[in-house]
Amino acid sequence: MLGVLTIVTRELARYKLDLGGVQEIRWEKRSIVREGNYIFFNGKEKENHQLGTGFFVHHRIVRVEFVSDRMSYIVLRGRWCNIVVLNVLAPTEKKSGDSKTVLTRN
Repeated sequence: MLGVLTIVTRELARYKLDLGGVQEIRWEKRSIVREGNYIFFNGKEKENHQLGTGFFVHHRIVRVEFVSDRMSYIVLRGRWCNIVVLNVLAPTEKKSGDSKTVLTRN
């Protein structure tokens, strides 16, 4: 699995991107993994991670919050104001009814 992290971070660096959001992460525990100049954040403890979200973040950006398995956000600190980037996994129509329940903050 860590080979995938290396590939993604190489592509982010190639395109000179500081942030990348990912969905449908299936890791069972909350993870913070450093890979090159990036940190990979995903998940929230004690929840199902079949439909998780996460971020690849350049090491200069540090605040990431996980609201639920399917919703996370990152705060980018700016000179005059902060920018909040929201990452949400919305199940497709083919998913079961249980996976389409309303997202709530814990």
